[in-house]
Amino acid sequence: MMKPNPLSFQLKLNPEDFLPASEEEKQSQVIMRESVGFWKDGMRRLVKNKIAMVSIVVIVIIMIFSFIVPAFYPYSYKEQMKGANHLAPMEYSADEQARIEAGEHVFPHIFGTDRMGRDYAIRVMMGSRISLMVGLIATCIILVIGSVYGSVAAFFGGWVDLVMMRLVDIIYTIPDILLIVLLSFALDDPLEHLKSMPGFGWVGIVGKNLISIFIVFALLYWVGMARMVRSQILTLKENEYVTAARALGVGNGKIIRKHLLTNCIGTLIVTTTLQIPSSIFTESFLSFLGMGVAVPLPSLGSLANDALNGINTYPYLLFIPAALISLIILSFNLLGDGLRDAFDPKLKH
Repeated sequence: MMKPNPLSFQLKLNPEDFLPASEEEKQSQVIMRESVGFWKDGMRRLVKNKIAMVSIVVIVIIMIFSFIVPAFYPYSYKEQMKGANHLAPMEYSADEQARIEAGEHVFPHIFGTDRMGRDYAIRVMMGSRISLMVGLIATCIILVIGSVYGSVAAFFGGWVDLVMMRLVDIIYTIPDILLIVLLSFALDDPLEHLKSMPGFGWVGIVGKNLISIFIVFALLYWVGMARMVRSQILTLKENEYVTAARALGVGNGKIIRKHLLTNCIGTLIVTTTLQIPSSIFTESFLSFLGMGVAVPLPSLGSLANDALNGINTYPYLLFIPAALISLIILSFNLLGDGLRDAFDPKLKH
């Protein structure tokens, strides 16, 4: 072996460094990630979001409280009990005290009673049910109209897009509350005639104001969804698979339905989830102003409005529905943020 020249810049090499790697060394250098789809990857990211998971649990509890518990609750939301006006939470009326002393079991009024002697807990349950149903149904209306309108405008483009989006700009300027008031008066006579027809008795139960709210949601509140869908479709329609579908003779409707809307379903889910609390707040606000469901059917907004007269004496009657409205809206907002972090490709890191 030759002695290395100290003035040479040649690196001193060890022959052992050039031996073939063993199988264990090869495996230690392999870094592989499990191949997952869009939905599976999104659900994994969502499960890791503790705030979003807590929000889901809260929403499920509220759903059980609103839709399942009333079926087993011993009181009715419209039942008036004599001598039970303005009972405090867990308090009994004189008649109920006498029944308890006689050995009879009487279910307590968990949230007390209102000024008409109706159990407040069941009214809060029914009020949250109405508010949730209005929010969910209105959001479905917004999703359907907004996604169809926005996708058609973006897909055809040109003068079609120009005319449709200028109509959206005009709709943005219409005051929704004024339209609800006008519709309530305009629908008075037609709804009176409609609810007397067989199969339409539910019209008298929900009231003309609530039907007006649904109509206004269908007329006005879909514009934000339409703009969001339009921005997504404008990008997606330039992809190669859309060009290939056109070359194969696939119809425009099928391209929009199967290729474009399907590929922005993650964004639609996130936007829809964030729209639910907005719809619930709008319904609660309108019910607070007296333009909600028909009496005696309660909603959280109408319960808060009724409690204003006794706010100094019975503040819990206002606090309970107001706190439930805040909890529902906060939970859906946090869930929407979690879904956006999980399913938005731009936020992945």
